[in-house]
Amino acid sequence: MRHGMLDSVTARATIFVGRETEFGLLRDAVMRVRHEPVSVIIGGEAGVGKTRLVEEFGRFASSGGAEVLIGHCLELGEDGLPFAPFAAALRDLLRRHGPAAFAGYEQEFARLLPELGPVGPEVFSDSTRGYLFDLVGALFDRLAAERQLILIIEDLHWADRSTRELLAYLARSTRAAGVLVVGTYRADELHRGHPLRPFLAELDRLRGVERIELGRLDREATAEIVADLLGGQPAAPLIDSIHARAQGNPFFIEELTACADPSGCHLLPDTLRDLLLTRVDRLPETAQRVLRIAAAGGVRIGHRLLAAAADVSDAALEEALRLAVAAHLVIVDSDGGYEFRHALVREAVHDDLLPGERARLHARYAATIEADPTLVGVGLAPAEIAHHWYAAHDHPRALTAAMHAATVAGQRYAYAEKSRLLERVLELWEQVDDAPVRTGTDHLGLLESALSAAIGAGDYDRALGLAKAALAEVDSAAQPMRAARMLVQRAKLLRTFGKSDGSAQLREAYELIAPVPDDPRRAELLADIAAIMVTIERDEGSRIVKEAALVAGDLQDTAAQVSAAVTMGRLHGRQMSAESGLVEMRRAAAAAQRAGDLPGLVRANVNISDLLFDLGAYAESAEVALGGLADAGRVGIGRTTGVFLLANRGEALVALGQWDEADALFGEAARLDPPGTLELLWLMQRARLRLARGHASADDLVARAVAFLSLPYLGPQQRLPLRELRVAAALSANDAAEAVARAASGLGDPALASEPRYAWPLLAVAARAASVAADGAVPAAAVGALREWVRGLASSVPANHPAELAYAAQVAAELAAPEEANLAWRRAVAAWRHDGQPYPLAVALGRLAEAAAAAGDRALATDVIVEACAIAAALDVAPLRERLTTLSRRLGLRAAVRSATSGPGGRAEVLTAREVEVLRLVAAGHSNRRIGDTLYISPKTASVHVSRIIAKLAVANRIEAAAVAHRLGLLAESATN
Repeated sequence: MRHGMLDSVTARATIFVGRETEFGLLRDAVMRVRHEPVSVIIGGEAGVGKTRLVEEFGRFASSGGAEVLIGHCLELGEDGLPFAPFAAALRDLLRRHGPAAFAGYEQEFARLLPELGPVGPEVFSDSTRGYLFDLVGALFDRLAAERQLILIIEDLHWADRSTRELLAYLARSTRAAGVLVVGTYRADELHRGHPLRPFLAELDRLRGVERIELGRLDREATAEIVADLLGGQPAAPLIDSIHARAQGNPFFIEELTACADPSGCHLLPDTLRDLLLTRVDRLPETAQRVLRIAAAGGVRIGHRLLAAAADVSDAALEEALRLAVAAHLVIVDSDGGYEFRHALVREAVHDDLLPGERARLHARYAATIEADPTLVGVGLAPAEIAHHWYAAHDHPRALTAAMHAATVAGQRYAYAEKSRLLERVLELWEQVDDAPVRTGTDHLGLLESALSAAIGAGDYDRALGLAKAALAEVDSAAQPMRAARMLVQRAKLLRTFGKSDGSAQLREAYELIAPVPDDPRRAELLADIAAIMVTIERDEGSRIVKEAALVAGDLQDTAAQVSAAVTMGRLHGRQMSAESGLVEMRRAAAAAQRAGDLPGLVRANVNISDLLFDLGAYAESAEVALGGLADAGRVGIGRTTGVFLLANRGEALVALGQWDEADALFGEAARLDPPGTLELLWLMQRARLRLARGHASADDLVARAVAFLSLPYLGPQQRLPLRELRVAAALSANDAAEAVARAASGLGDPALASEPRYAWPLLAVAARAASVAADGAVPAAAVGALREWVRGLASSVPANHPAELAYAAQVAAELAAPEEANLAWRRAVAAWRHDGQPYPLAVALGRLAEAAAAAGDRALATDVIVEACAIAAALDVAPLRERLTTLSRRLGLRAAVRSATSGPGGRAEVLTAREVEVLRLVAAGHSNRRIGDTLYISPKTASVHVSRIIAKLAVANRIEAAAVAHRLGLLAESATN
């Protein structure tokens, strides 16, 4: 990963992201323009990506054979050169095709292009303007008759009157199909009297004219751009910082990334600051002063607060704000307040304040809000006051205000805000002499509060440092419960970061609390220790959870009782059955519901949805996870426990075949930026999904995921799926040798026998690797050893639930002898039908088709390929669809190929009866001449047939074509016809 300054602040992203919808609309316009003229007008603020969109579209259209002409309006407006963008577009046409493109009208078009030669004696006037318009329209119609014509006019907000009138004429009068006009304009330039406003209103009334408003990018698209510019995956805080400041504007994203460093970008590049302040500098001094005061108030500010802080007359304030709104610097929000149109404008204005002026303004805001908290939104006053006193550099007031605001934030479960505020208290602690008096706590207590808030906010990196600092200060002999709680928290953090399993800290904590049986906090700590210990040492964890349940019952500690019950349910699910575990979990959830213990309820629902998935109840699993997400949001644990629920719901949706919705959920989880190994909850699943779909991002996701295998500690529920993913990635890349090596490495994992849910998918891909490698790419001894290893493990790993049973049948089919493969794959298909997951069913159907074809059962092969193709198309799984299409072509199955290639642009290419005859002779070793003699065709015709067969079978030569024909039984059928 590379960080640091970019070589130039003008660096531009090489990738094109976040515009799938808009690009799709332009592609649709290309399809429609074949039948009728179409115009598309694209609006958006400066820097939002209009030019990049039309550039990418132009390349796409050109590659499809269209003639693309581009013209730009000049920044001269009404005083500019008439028809400037049309002249530029026609000049491009002249450069490509020469004067002949104008079909004898060179003298007329010379009025726009002097390089065409002299014009006639007549003087250009309004009376001849219609003739010129007709000439341009006729030229475009003539060009469109030969190939699609796309005219792109950029920056219409600068268009002169002549250009607008010609565009309107083309939109109204062009009748020939094949002419697509695309225009762009800056929406933030259109003040009330701008001449483009009535022009756009006129266009909107015309048939065939569409408007596209280009919005800002989301965080995920921002992350992709930043990663592209930095040459590696950037840290999440850097992405958050750039996205918050750029607010999805691609130009701003690029400019801010240009000054990025690993800790985040805190300074605006000078070029960007100057650009942002240009409009501010055009305002009268009074308006600039009000804008500076507003900038100190934040991106959004209420009218009453601004009026109180500005200390100017109402008339002067309103006039200043009216000018700022007209200049598109400020907008009026729905609450009657004001908002800077872009956060970076506010930042540039604020940064331009003198230091003393900035401090005075913030102090004024703090005092004003303290005097009347209703000037800001309900509940916002404490945080606003803390912010302004801190910005005013009044440390005592800032410390007191931050501590109070942190307390209020904690009451609202706003852990991220609470954590940030407590960090400020820690920062100011040494600078304020009476800090303990002002805050009501000692330094250790402050560390504990900050630790809890950081954990609640999901800032585990910071929490790990705070836990270490707190443990260094605490006297474990004098305060064992306090020390034990910190040890448990540290154990959890170490596990999350994959640094260790945390057992040493947990056992130390257990020893500390053993001598204090009457402490009311003991039950909760025992339950926390047990919840982790059952995953490390089951017997030890089982003993501790029973103790926790007894202590919780004696102390009437409902939260500890719920926690112990959830852990007991997990034990039952592993030791007895998922059904019995589910009963225990639901009891715990009901108890948490009655007690109003939302964190306990969320944890119970995480485990309930997980057990339901085990049982194959995928729809119910998704529903429970969805309900848990709402509760997780209420108590502020969406970034931690909530990620489990997002992942559980996404996994269930994948099983149900709702892949687009699942992928969106994984994207939502990614935006939460879960800490440490919690990232794997979405990363593994999205990598697997996109690998199956052949998505361009799959390789990067797989690499990011498997990198976690290098950590010192990783739980089996994370480790085994990663091992499976490595093998699947190698198979996807058609690297049989690597797949065998990775499979052999994965099968050595000691957790296979105890984790059937995660063991069976690994066994399945390992068996598939052995089957693929059997073609000779890998030494036979290595393949044989892998097959026997899989066979041995398959006999020892239990299979109880529907998916496990289906994987077991799939493994057996992969390992079956050729004469048994047909029946074995029938069983695997039946098992997957019972489970209900469509993707593995489609994969099994494809394998059954191969086995059925090899056994001579062409009817069955046809039926299952058609079904598999339908599933692959519904899931948008391109690699599987391509494999099925290739198989269909090799079998000569028309219906299957038609199903596999149905859709826009799809075309069925199958072996004709004559090609099957030719293939039979190729397999017999005949030359083209002999084939011609046998079939009474010329050797040249025979050669054409052979070339088509090789292309349709997706093989390299005649030998491979013959081998495919023999392997699939295609020739046996031909011989009997």
